[in-house]
Amino acid sequence: MAEDNKLGRKITTLRTAHHLSAQDLADRCQCDVEVIEKLEAGEVPPSLAPLIKITRALGVRLGTLMDDDEAFGPAYIDGEQMAEVERVKALQTASDAGDLSYFSLAAGRPSRHMDPFVITVTPSGETTHKLDSHEGEEWLYGMEGCIEIEYGNEVFVLHPGESIYYDSIVPHQVRAHDGQNAKFLACVYTPF
Repeated sequence: MAEDNKLGRKITTLRTAHHLSAQDLADRCQCDVEVIEKLEAGEVPPSLAPLIKITRALGVRLGTLMDDDEAFGPAYIDGEQMAEVERVKALQTASDAGDLSYFSLAAGRPSRHMDPFVITVTPSGETTHKLDSHEGEEWLYGMEGCIEIEYGNEVFVLHPGESIYYDSIVPHQVRAHDGQNAKFLACVYTPF
């Protein structure tokens, strides 16, 4: 397992605490066991939809996998930390949606019901679009550049200052629009 693979270690720790094999977890998540093994080993970049399925199967919040510590009290992010979004606590996701970098705005806040993120998108150049779904709801707010949200049979373009709120159970994908980089605020709610 890679030294900086905190996410993989957390998945492994939670899986073994539940007395599950990698195959058991894969069955519960309805995914290939190879996905679980590679995530745990830090060999593949994680994407949000499989992580949500894993958290549901393990009975934890998404933030449990992504948080760096377990401090109680409010999660305060100062201006200097916000300026370091690209370099601090980022979760890189590679897909046909482009490269998405997540910065948790509630890291260290246990027992929360929402997971707020600042997400940057770098286009991948892919032209195919794989939609994913998971339980819960999402709210996105455009900050810089434009993103596309493919939601069921519709496509929305989110510009800076605009927002969208949707049920995550409907197949969807968030991606770069017209080959441009973008940044947006997202709040993801996944029920237990």
